Amino acid sequence: MSENSARSVTVERTSTGHFVATNTRGGTISFGTGSDSEFTPVELLLAALGGCTAVDVDLATSRHAEPTSFSVEVSGNKINDELGNRLTDLAVAFTVTFPDGDGEGADRARTILPRAVKTSHDRLCTVSRTVEIGTPVTATIEDA
Repeated sequence: MSENSARSVTVERTSTGHFVATNTRGGTISFGTGSDSEFTPVELLLAALGGCTAVDVDLATSRHAEPTSFSVEVSGNKINDELGNRLTDLAVAFTVTFPDGDGEGADRARTILPRAVKTSHDRLCTVSRTVEIGTPVTATIEDA
């Protein structure tokens, strides 16, 4: 592993059912159990799936033309079966438009869009690749 391969966040409890995740750059995001407007961990996973691919697709297409609209709908079904709680039927759907009559750049961005979505899904998006491959997760208790 290279020295740049490690990624981490720290999650701290702020009150019952409420937490803040902090990344190594100092950014924070609050989340909780869904008892209020905060994101739940499942919603954060969905956002990570959509966000990861959105970043890839935006970088590939916006260098040619600025989109007039760019949204990503991510969905799944939460189930509980013999394997425990999990999501099934995960889907990431893009709605992206580029200006009409904006010339070669917008036409190129429209042409690149399907390939950018496929390449992100098949190879680039670390989040979706990790979910699809099924990377094991370990949970431990550290001494305080």
